[in-house]
Amino acid sequence: MYTMENQYLKVKVCEKGAELQSIFDKEMGKEILWTADAKFWARRSPILFPNVGRHHENQYFYNGKVYEAIQHGFAKDMEFSCVEETENTLSFIIQDTEETKKYYPFSFALTITYKIQDRKLDVIWKVENKNTETMYFTIGGHPGFNVPILEDTCQTDYKLLFKNKGEVEYCQVYGMTGTADEKKTYKLPLEPYGEYEGCNVTETMFENDALIFDNSQLSCVGIGYPDGTPYIMMDCTGFTNFGIWSLPGAPYICLEPWMGRCDNYGFKDDISKKPDIVALKPEETFQHGYSVTIYNK
Repeated sequence: MYTMENQYLKVKVCEKGAELQSIFDKEMGKEILWTADAKFWARRSPILFPNVGRHHENQYFYNGKVYEAIQHGFAKDMEFSCVEETENTLSFIIQDTEETKKYYPFSFALTITYKIQDRKLDVIWKVENKNTETMYFTIGGHPGFNVPILEDTCQTDYKLLFKNKGEVEYCQVYGMTGTADEKKTYKLPLEPYGEYEGCNVTETMFENDALIFDNSQLSCVGIGYPDGTPYIMMDCTGFTNFGIWSLPGAPYICLEPWMGRCDNYGFKDDISKKPDIVALKPEETFQHGYSVTIYNK
């Protein structure tokens, strides 16, 4: 376990999956990150690579060959190596192995970096293509946040907050397939809450799995306290897709910035044709990330 902290936050990361284990708010004396209670969800903040969500029928096609796929990819279960540890920065790396080549035919290096400054945590992903051909992947974050965080409140007292006007559009998962039903979209009406707009979290909001926002709609998403003021705000500028999810009745909400996402239901084309796939040219490097700011109440 690796730790970094400042006067506001104490952050812990483990080598397995380079997964966040704790974001502790020292001023409030509260744990912000979901605690991985297996009764609801046994993860905290997995890194989703080389695929976000599921491929159709848990397999995909590349250059005429079929590959079996693991939901959310294999990086979340791999042992990373810590390559940088300072007072306010932690970096971890994995590279391809013979085992990863069974599921993913590309050579790569994946580096995950965490940085803290004041009450903000930056998460930075770097993917290096070590092939002589274009490499295809999707990558995403899946952090869960404790909700409720205040005593004498429940999840449905809180708000989802956006920097948008009027409404946003989302689709959901197709039945039990884990793939998206992109042909059915829904409007999420928003109302003003200070500098943001938002909506109430409801008991039925996640009964059909995650809300999936495509087309780079969202640049800033968060969770608001019952009075509508920010609790957590995530800067996700430049992300093509975004998911918001909780197991119904569970005391957490996941805010998930994605570059690409699960397959559309029935998608059986070559992976290079997948919507929002990241196509990284030989010897090039992809770098992107998001930040989370915690607001004291």
